Amino acid sequence: METEAVESVTPSRSSKQEKKKKSAVREMVEVIVIALALAFFIKTFVAGNYWIPSESMVPTIEVNDKVIVTNFSYWVGEPQRGDVIVFKYPNDTKKDYIKRCIGLPGETVELKDSKLYINGALVEEPYLPEGLEFDDYGPITVPEGNYFMCGDNRNHSADSRSWGFLPEELIIGKAQVIYWPFDRWAAL
Repeated sequence: METEAVESVTPSRSSKQEKKKKSAVREMVEVIVIALALAFFIKTFVAGNYWIPSESMVPTIEVNDKVIVTNFSYWVGEPQRGDVIVFKYPNDTKKDYIKRCIGLPGETVELKDSKLYINGALVEEPYLPEGLEFDDYGPITVPEGNYFMCGDNRNHSADSRSWGFLPEELIIGKAQVIYWPFDRWAAL
């Protein structure tokens, strides 16, 4: 009886090293792709960080502060008076703005003698700089699906008094905390 010789094929050492290299490169690419996808998901749906370049929210938020904004804040609830909100600027949606919500849909807003009145009733604003005086505005009624936004530093703020109401669909999220610089860490 004849026996057939079976040749045993074992991969060479260089072939094994090549597979390990490919495997390591593939693994690294997978990790990077997953990390980018997670970062995109978090930034889009969970939270984002924003740098504040202007003095419109002083003293609450100083120039160059960085804040964390939760994008899901208004999925189940509506913005409330006093919320600090990041939104797409209505006149140029490529720009993001941050202001305080002071007028809700259906309310009549009036700024008179440097005080805020909603539907004729005085509203305390403890977040404003002490002694701040600003021009009268209104009364004006906020349309449904819109908000009236103002900076805390009213004399240095381009807000609803100049560009109009904020449509609800331009809201990005609610500012939650100042996280940078560390010595200014504060909940908003």
